[in-house]
Amino acid sequence: MGKVGLVVVSHSRRLAEGVAELAREMGMHRVRVQAAGGDADGGLGTSPELVDRAVRTVDDGAGVVLLADIGSAVLISRMLAEEADTTVVLADAPLVEGAVAAASAAASGAGLTEVVAAAQSAYRFRKT
Repeated sequence: MGKVGLVVVSHSRRLAEGVAELAREMGMHRVRVQAAGGDADGGLGTSPELVDRAVRTVDDGAGVVLLADIGSAVLISRMLAEEADTTVVLADAPLVEGAVAAASAAASGAGLTEVVAAAQSAYRFRKT
């Protein structure tokens, strides 16, 4: 079985792409990370179709972790995780820090539960 895949879901295409790029780098390019940001026309919003396509792109059987920013990105991610025909989990994690922690864990070969836990543990790291 392969590695856990990650999908960064944001209202902004650029934000999702930037976070995905950082996560890929921190995962040493050993993890499939896909951005699903913006609406279908490239504006602000969240597209269920883009998120679904991203999940299918990174899924190789080990599961997929969704990391979402706010509002409809969370709602759509939650809905897709519940309705997916594969194992998809929405991590309750800060977007950037969670994506980096998840990518690092996935790159080391951690399973789905451990990758989600790594993402969620990012709340513990305070800046002050």
